[in-house]
Amino acid sequence: MKPSPITQPPEDAARRKAITPVICYPVETLPRPDLAAYRALRDNLTLVDRVTVPPRDAACWTVPSGHFCRILCRDGAQVGDLNLFNADNLNERLYTGKTRALNGTHVGFGDQLFSNFPYLRPIATITHDTLDWYGFDAFGGSVHDVIGTRCDPYTHNLLSHGGQYHHCCHSNLTRAFAEKTGKPLAEAETYIHDVLNVFMCTGFTRDTGQYFMKASPVRPGDYLEFFAEIDLLGCMSACPGGDCSAEHSSDTAACYPLEVEIYKAADLPSGWIAPSVNGYDRTHGV
Repeated sequence: MKPSPITQPPEDAARRKAITPVICYPVETLPRPDLAAYRALRDNLTLVDRVTVPPRDAACWTVPSGHFCRILCRDGAQVGDLNLFNADNLNERLYTGKTRALNGTHVGFGDQLFSNFPYLRPIATITHDTLDWYGFDAFGGSVHDVIGTRCDPYTHNLLSHGGQYHHCCHSNLTRAFAEKTGKPLAEAETYIHDVLNVFMCTGFTRDTGQYFMKASPVRPGDYLEFFAEIDLLGCMSACPGGDCSAEHSSDTAACYPLEVEIYKAADLPSGWIAPSVNGYDRTHGV
């Protein structure tokens, strides 16, 4: 949040501010998935696994390449903080910054989730979203953001003048990832990364540019579905803020479990080829 300006505006201030913006990453040449081929498989899916993410806690699961994963609101409005990893190489993981740059601040049907450098490739494709009707509201809010980092005990400590809270999403993800991988807690924490905030309704205030949240529009039966482009390890926290209508890092907000379902399709999408790691030669001009 910027303070009140102390510099006198120049004479051409209005003209400078009126310059038309330019999209940083034109995506017309970005390879796009054949969504019709993905969706043609959805009428013949077999449920192969189901995982419950407890409220104010986290859980991990695997999604084999070519399978579908659904994140469901089961009992009440609840948001989830999602990390994704290459199940065969945990150093490759969801990169929300580049996903945001290529898709926008919030993701939905047809968007792809990209991994970090040096891999930079789509690792999941969103194939269905029952909240796609929401769009952007009058406040600039929308659902499924890739702008928030995850609630964490370090920021909580700063804002509460020393408070210790152990069920922030960052800690929840750390515990679940450590249990799943067998890594020591301190090492596991280094793998936890910025999240896809599933079902969370967020945006930026227009006057101060501050990150805001508001009550999620999700209701029991809603779900977000994606297709695994590679073998994935998912790790998700059911946020202690519940529907994030008031606060997060809370022991008082109403919280509910989230359900994860893994489906195997009868076939692979027509013409589908698993994405290769990024083709940059990594010489960096040397």
